Amino acid sequence: MSKECIIKSILDTDLYKFSTGYAYAKLFPRARGRFAFVDRDNTVYPKGFDRLLREEIALMTELKLTDEEADFLGRECPYLPPFYIDYLRGYQFDPSEVNVYLDEEGHLQISAEGLLYRITLWETPILAIVSELYYRVMGELPDLDHVRTSTIEKAQMMKANGLQVSIFGMRRRFSSEIEDLVTQLLKEHAGSSLFGTSNVHYAMKHGIRVSGTHPHEWVQFHAAIYGYKMANYMAMEDWINVYDGDLGTVLTDTYTTDVFMQNFSKKHAMLFTSMRHDSGDPYEFVEKAIKRYQELKINPMLKYIVFSDSLNIPKAIKIKEYCEGRIPTTFGVGTNLTNDVGNNTVPRNIVMKLVGCQISPRQKWHHCVKLSDVEGKHIGDPQEIELAQKTLGIK
Repeated sequence: MSKECIIKSILDTDLYKFSTGYAYAKLFPRARGRFAFVDRDNTVYPKGFDRLLREEIALMTELKLTDEEADFLGRECPYLPPFYIDYLRGYQFDPSEVNVYLDEEGHLQISAEGLLYRITLWETPILAIVSELYYRVMGELPDLDHVRTSTIEKAQMMKANGLQVSIFGMRRRFSSEIEDLVTQLLKEHAGSSLFGTSNVHYAMKHGIRVSGTHPHEWVQFHAAIYGYKMANYMAMEDWINVYDGDLGTVLTDTYTTDVFMQNFSKKHAMLFTSMRHDSGDPYEFVEKAIKRYQELKINPMLKYIVFSDSLNIPKAIKIKEYCEGRIPTTFGVGTNLTNDVGNNTVPRNIVMKLVGCQISPRQKWHHCVKLSDVEGKHIGDPQEIELAQKTLGIK
């Protein structure tokens, strides 16, 4: 494989790509989906960027799951059955599933379409490639002294304040080398405050816990199949059916937290160990979460919240202090760890979301949309967003 390939391992992705891929394969093996790239900053990319991106994607066909990687998955991710790991041994990325081009204004357009258990695996690698390739083409370089100094300071703050932090930083990292370095430094200096990382490859390389939750796409898919009012409920039911209590963090903001709380039953509150906050005011979320647990006669101190929305370490410390003695906390910190490289480098504001699906080839395609707790972060077809808001009674 070319040494210049940005993605160097099939495990260089977030855990939730494998967990969701297996869930699709088990319950919806014929379902198809379409992912679309969104650049929230409307960046104008340099001419030829799309060609370079296609070349990187083509190199991914050479990735194969090694025996060592398969052993790691079997040992550290026992909720993934042997047959799925065998499937990954034979899996090959297919660039024909991905369409990449620059439009007339120079905006980057990317879509990926195919069987959902396959197509979901494109999301995080593509985002990581776009981010790293952009900095490379623009000639931006990291200040490695800044990276080392700031990461060690963050590690010391984590340790001093008793934070539990996972690295959630692959999708908008400066580069794979920076994520590798940051993971190494946090392991060396944060001690037990480093809870783990969502990146399976670096969890294996550095001997730390691999952690993750299910994504918005899982709830979006269920909305398309079962309707918006049943989306959260059915997404939780199916996740339980697949994982039987493992991977027990539930994402709350696909169709706003208020709607989620209405769907969050006693059964789900007992079986899921935690809620994940990913948009909106974290302090308001704390109050809503505690109130719902109390309504269900569950002691909030037996559960916890995973905070993962645009965090840095000082912000995480304030949130932990606010929750102290009321509900335990853990934090997923992403871009502030893997793309804090000095030199006035600005992290990419990019995502890739599920925008369409069909339950089987004979059924029609459905729009898939996401309604964040922050209005500007809604994603999907505008008319479908309006329909979802109307259906759910959201203004």
